[in-house]
Amino acid sequence: MDQSGSMIGSLRSAGISRSSCANADRVPRYPPMTKSTTSKGVSSKVISLLAANDALRDASSSPSFVGSKSKINLESLWNSIVASEQRSFHRAAKIIGTDQSVVSRKVRALEDELGVSLFERSRVGVRPTRAGEEFLRHAKDVLRDLDYAVKLAQSAGNGSSGVLRIGFLCSLASGFLRDLLVEFARNHRTVVVDVAYGGSREHIRRIRERSMDIAFFTGIPELSDCDVELLWHERVYCALPEDHRLSPLEAVHWSDLQEESFIVGREEPGPEIHEYLIRRLATLGFHPQVRRLSVCRESLFHLVAMGFGATLTSESAITTPFRGVQFKSIAGDEDILPTVGVWLPGNDNPALRRFVSLARVMKDAQTSGQSRS
Repeated sequence: MDQSGSMIGSLRSAGISRSSCANADRVPRYPPMTKSTTSKGVSSKVISLLAANDALRDASSSPSFVGSKSKINLESLWNSIVASEQRSFHRAAKIIGTDQSVVSRKVRALEDELGVSLFERSRVGVRPTRAGEEFLRHAKDVLRDLDYAVKLAQSAGNGSSGVLRIGFLCSLASGFLRDLLVEFARNHRTVVVDVAYGGSREHIRRIRERSMDIAFFTGIPELSDCDVELLWHERVYCALPEDHRLSPLEAVHWSDLQEESFIVGREEPGPEIHEYLIRRLATLGFHPQVRRLSVCRESLFHLVAMGFGATLTSESAITTPFRGVQFKSIAGDEDILPTVGVWLPGNDNPALRRFVSLARVMKDAQTSGQSRS
């Protein structure tokens, strides 16, 4: 199918058709685009413009377009466009499926509304005047723009395009979220994925303001106005210098860390890690020394290598190597953290719905794989 056929299909599949027009019984008919039709001199551009004009008329509350100074009847407009293409009211009437007198009357009504002559008339046909050429050229552009707008609306409505705004706090070096983003981007190349790194409070605020579609963070918060769904778990790891005394161990216990000094960042997830350290070691009667530093996560690991202290991280971050740093898993069932997705139930972004559906499919696949192993 050529481009004009594609245009007609997109307009009709969007619910834009002759039958949906309130004045359908008054709408002139034109034949579908076929080889026999085009062979009689009907250009694909004419067919495209006719289809686009249907969309303009059906999308409006009346068969007229109200401009700043004029009220233009859309049927008169597209009769004039076909006539300019065909250089004949007679041939235009055949294409539209009406009488020549109807085309002539519609064109004359448009000329009266505009206050200019659009055509020079003669026995052999019609020819656009200079004013007619200018006007009809811009009118065609309007109809083409409509077809483009219809296609954009269709793609946004079915989630094949648009914007998806995602907040996260975990590492994207590996793990569930990385795989989810890669798979979604591969299957929805026309959706713009906008990601933002930050803490849970900020993400929840933006979700409620509808400036963010979905966010991921550890823990299971109680948010009555949001959908909260557990998607995956991550084990907690301790980052230590390579020459640390605990190097021979495959995994460490909290009792092994009671004499350690810890460093965390001031920004998220630093405060969250600090709180987690205090809570876990306090249960054992330990009170860890924790320093907050104004550095990013990457610099924090380099400081670990330099002997400034140990720190905690999630399982997804350990695949990124840092010179002089080793990662030890913390043994214990309580040190496997749940990670959830949070979004507003009333968010009607189709891209969000597709993203959540994919996350659920991947979660189920991961769960079934773990149960088989």
